[in-house]
Amino acid sequence: MTEPETIPVRDAHRFPTERLAVLLGDELGARLVDIRQMRGGQSNPTFLLVTDRGDYVLRKQPPGAILPSAHAVDREFRVLKALSGTDVPVPRPLVFCADRDVIGTPFYVMERLVGRIFWQPTLPEVDRAERAPIYMAMNEALVRLHGADWQGIGLADYGKPGNYFQRQITRWSGQWDKSRTRDNPAIDRLAEWLPANIPAGDETTICHGDFRLDNMVFHPTEARVIGILDWELGTLGHPLADLAYNCICYVTDPSIYRGLIGHDLGDLGIPDRAAYVRAYAEASGRDAALQPFHFAFSLFRLAVILEGVLARAKAGNASSTEAETVGARGRTLAERAWELVN
Repeated sequence: MTEPETIPVRDAHRFPTERLAVLLGDELGARLVDIRQMRGGQSNPTFLLVTDRGDYVLRKQPPGAILPSAHAVDREFRVLKALSGTDVPVPRPLVFCADRDVIGTPFYVMERLVGRIFWQPTLPEVDRAERAPIYMAMNEALVRLHGADWQGIGLADYGKPGNYFQRQITRWSGQWDKSRTRDNPAIDRLAEWLPANIPAGDETTICHGDFRLDNMVFHPTEARVIGILDWELGTLGHPLADLAYNCICYVTDPSIYRGLIGHDLGDLGIPDRAAYVRAYAEASGRDAALQPFHFAFSLFRLAVILEGVLARAKAGNASSTEAETVGARGRTLAERAWELVN
């Protein structure tokens, strides 16, 4: 059964709407009719705004205390605005508001894309013949993103070019120290192993940071991505970090994090990892040889993120009712990363 796209606004995420209604009228000429919360989103709460001029989407920082540099909705709005003029499929950003007096936190409003979101990598809701085209459409969207002229579209200072993996390992090790609510020995071991095993070679592209199947909207009937969502982790970085993260499903099983291990990909009609990576390499023109380091890095970072989700769940301000369950997987993912490098 298909999950509903929206749910009633969670109690922890309710906010006053009077000033928001005024802003929507002033900026978009729209009258606010209703607000629903999007089902997804473990980090920045996302809402559907129903108005007399159609639907919009609002993304905001979560309530409560947040880690430094986290939940930067201003950066999300900036990259969406920059990419709107390229062939990278993104929703059109409309309004950014930094005034906390409006709804309690900074937020932005963007167009609402009507299409399909696939939550499971096995794509049970579509026919076998459509599954490979959907995967290759995702692959094409990643190639387009990594081919964007980040300097030409005004994102030269969106991140620091070069030395991406070292900087990210340092950053996420620090986030782990700040959000730790329990022991996770595998994260500690990875924080020591990863900096000493960074592969040679460097390259800079725009990196999404959370590029996975359920973070994009597909055309209602075609195997085509019409919008890449959830840009909170976007920066300038190494393209193979995005590719490896996009391929996490190939190195995990369903009990860990919506993985594909144990499934017969040929029977499902889903391209295997080699075919998927080869398609990216041929379309992008770059060497896309993924090493255990790339997967371990992606799983390490994801494990730290999920430990942060767990910390917010324990503090009572997580963005999803599933946050405590999802956050608890941080230990399993870190242990899987350690297996891959050993």
